[in-house]
Amino acid sequence: MDTKAQASFQEKALELLTADADKIARLIRVQMDNLTMPSCPLYEEVLDTQMFGLSREIEFAAKLGLIEREQGKQILDSLEKELSLLHDAYTDK
Repeated sequence: MDTKAQASFQEKALELLTADADKIARLIRVQMDNLTMPSCPLYEEVLDTQMFGLSREIEFAAKLGLIEREQGKQILDSLEKELSLLHDAYTDK
């Protein structure tokens, strides 16, 4: 594979993973906006399932060499920080 195609695949992989992280954050916001408590089993199940799925996607992309493991870690860390802020904002209401 030429380097231009590889770079294109890497950019696309990073774009898709970031979009998936954004979807998770939006999903959690919707749940919180609809009065689903952060301690609710449904909230926890959705969050755990979605975060696990994203971590597997990141691991797969890293194994293929489409992203660096550090990029994947940054995506997860950023999402976890955002979810923590959402949780704190909700519980402070």
